[in-house]
Amino acid sequence: MEFIVGYDLELFKKYYESLHDLHQFYESKGLVEPSSKELGKSELDHIKRNPAHLIVWRQGHNIVGHTIWHETSNEEMIPGDSRDEEDRRVLRQLFGGEKDNLVELHEVWLRTEKRGKGYGNRFFDFFEGFTAERGFDGIVYYTDDLSATALCRKRGYREAPKPLEGEGWYVFALPI
Repeated sequence: MEFIVGYDLELFKKYYESLHDLHQFYESKGLVEPSSKELGKSELDHIKRNPAHLIVWRQGHNIVGHTIWHETSNEEMIPGDSRDEEDRRVLRQLFGGEKDNLVELHEVWLRTEKRGKGYGNRFFDFFEGFTAERGFDGIVYYTDDLSATALCRKRGYREAPKPLEGEGWYVFALPI
């Protein structure tokens, strides 16, 4: 498996449209309109701001997963977009104070048929090294997926004592 940082956006959009399970997940959360198969505005904005914010997981010639990430801090998700008070408090607690040189895993997706085969672990090995090499202070990851929470716990990520109110997302942090 290889991880490609930056990828042809038009090819990625075609792959993205084929992710029926991802679209069903977003529909179930009320995050997209039913039958929407397009890349979301915030995801597209992250990639357009910096093509390296898209990482494609490829096995042979097939894309098996992807990640969209962005720079962040414990005060703002992106510059000009403040986090709510609970989120700021949790991140300050997890990172031991103010941090403005973090990355947030915005979307991590692996094709259903590839799950449970160690791909997630390989991705996190890659991504943790990738962020450390670039001088970031840590990784933030919000998820409500049980496999992802188990993986973060196994890898030693710090975990907020309870999911965020309202959204129900578990918050994980890895200081680097």
